Amino acid sequence: MFTILVTAATAGELSRMIRETGAYGIAAKGVPEVYEWRTFRNRVIVAVTGMGKVNAALSSAALICALSPDLIINTGCAGAYGDSGLAVGDIALASSEIYGDEGLWTASGWHPLDRIGIPLAEVRGNRYFNEIPLSMPVAEKAYRFAEGRGIILHKGKFVTVSTCSGTSVRGAELSRRFGAICENMEGAAVAHAALRFGLDCMEIRGISNMVEDRDLSRWDLAGAVDNVQRFIMPFVESL
Repeated sequence: MFTILVTAATAGELSRMIRETGAYGIAAKGVPEVYEWRTFRNRVIVAVTGMGKVNAALSSAALICALSPDLIINTGCAGAYGDSGLAVGDIALASSEIYGDEGLWTASGWHPLDRIGIPLAEVRGNRYFNEIPLSMPVAEKAYRFAEGRGIILHKGKFVTVSTCSGTSVRGAELSRRFGAICENMEGAAVAHAALRFGLDCMEIRGISNMVEDRDLSRWDLAGAVDNVQRFIMPFVESL
């Protein structure tokens, strides 16, 4: 049976999926909350990793070792950059993930890890610095699945940060630097774990807010995570 691991930082980002599929709790050492449900062909593990890169990496590695998934889908909410073409409530699909904080600061400004010359990962002769690849075949399946149902998926690079951007200036800076469309706090770490273990990984998120001068009244966190969960449930049924 094909095993799919779906991860998110918080229980709220998975709550609809858990409720509507009848997923039941299972034990996985070191991971806050883990649930399981079955499709006709697949075993689906739904896991709450905790917020941030360290929690995401630790939980992902623990789940990979314990449950041997064939595919990881990382989900949750994201903040969209102003020039991305995204709006609150949209669904975004990552083409790759980028560590936005790891690097070097000099008198001339910020530089990525290749300036230091030490990669975050070396896999099958390839060196990976800030940008971590994701599975293009799985992303294409998601895109075709959405297209067949009239659902718009916005594709582009995602940035993972430790400090969320709370100003328009910071958002514009990261968008220009990396050519990215949105940011989150876990995606690169999950993609990194998948890369190290040789697993396919896809990331898909709901847009909860624009990256601008922080104004919570303009956010729709509940709507964002609801939209993306309503996409993921039938998508994993189709795999």
